[in-house]
Amino acid sequence: MRNSARCVIIGGAGIADYGLIRGYIREDDYVIYCDSGLRHMEGLGAAPSLIVGDFDSHEDPRMDVETITLPVAKDDTDTVYAAKEGIERGYTEFLILGAIGERFDHSLVNAYMLVMLADRGCRGTVIDDYSEMELIREGQTACVSDSFPFFSLLALEGPAKGVTIKGAKFCIEDAEIAPAYQYATSNEVVPGTEARITVKEGSLLLIKDR
Repeated sequence: MRNSARCVIIGGAGIADYGLIRGYIREDDYVIYCDSGLRHMEGLGAAPSLIVGDFDSHEDPRMDVETITLPVAKDDTDTVYAAKEGIERGYTEFLILGAIGERFDHSLVNAYMLVMLADRGCRGTVIDDYSEMELIREGQTACVSDSFPFFSLLALEGPAKGVTIKGAKFCIEDAEIAPAYQYATSNEVVPGTEARITVKEGSLLLIKDR
């Protein structure tokens, strides 16, 4: 069964501006805290709907909340496990917070979670103190408002073809962006309008920088 509500996953990467990040959370969100993501609970002011983790970086708070204790030795990170659990519970829209930080390996895995979600018919957005990230797949259009000074497009899954950018400082038409040549970095929206990005084949990671 599809769930019309949204699943918010909170990881343990640093959050500097709680006021900014807190503004993305809605009252009806289903909130999953992952292990050391629990350190953000007070700052975000969002009560947990579910807690998951192996508790190797944060002690089990033993709250009166459903808790899934994971083994330390496992294939999935706590955050990836939380995403899969959200999918199992019927959620199709995901907001991922506390996922981009000093651990580049974990940050990259968390960015690639957008691919996993898309493969399963879901949409996700990764938010940190500096940017918003989403995946654009073939046949989709994404928009970037001029409230973001810069935006970049990265090919994660192989070449993206038929890429068109309009309303930006640097526009392209029916172009190709491949992992070996990531030239669509640090573009700008034309003031007073919005940039529109479309992809005919493949996918692109859209990063909107504040």
